[in-house]
Amino acid sequence: MASPTEHYAAAHTAPEPPLLARLTRETHLQTLLPRMSSGHVQGRFLSMLSHLLGPRRVLEIGTFCGYATLCLAEGLAPDGHLHTIEINPEREARIRRYVAAAGLAGRVTLHIGDAHDVLPGLADEVWDLVFIDADKRHNLAYFEAVIGHVRPGGLLIVDNVLWSGKVLPGHALKPGDKDTPAVQAFNDHVARDPRVAPVLLPLRDGLLLLRKKGPQI
Repeated sequence: MASPTEHYAAAHTAPEPPLLARLTRETHLQTLLPRMSSGHVQGRFLSMLSHLLGPRRVLEIGTFCGYATLCLAEGLAPDGHLHTIEINPEREARIRRYVAAAGLAGRVTLHIGDAHDVLPGLADEVWDLVFIDADKRHNLAYFEAVIGHVRPGGLLIVDNVLWSGKVLPGHALKPGDKDTPAVQAFNDHVARDPRVAPVLLPLRDGLLLLRKKGPQI
């Protein structure tokens, strides 16, 4: 349940577009884990970042129902294109339906499969914006697979880096919990990585923004 602060933030954020509101309702009615969708405020934040960057090439790892996909596509340059990777083929029909409803069928390419298998086929791309929101145990592997293909000055965004607060010092790990240590290790790694400048925002479950250093082009 949203806190009073979150309600206030939502009330003072640009409205959720009708198509995304429809997708939100469908996601809550028809999926087991609707909280995996980015939602109103985070979605508008992703849209704002995309508008500010005006990216030509966007990569999303972990599509789920396509909510963040549509938000990230809002700021695409006139000749821009977004590639999104979803491992679960059962989600394909819904994703394609909403991408088409948004008028983006020609500007969004959906790849169904494991990102580790799909990414080598995209090795010729240079990314302006990357959004990582998939299996948390593989955050570091995804990061290392794409960082060399992000342009200097480009942006990587990683979701769920607070992991419901379980990454905080003093939190007792449950036996068999492999996700929390992976998120902690990833956060610590990129905080020290000289290739990126990180900012961790406590927005929803934590968004980590990583600007790739180097001369901008």
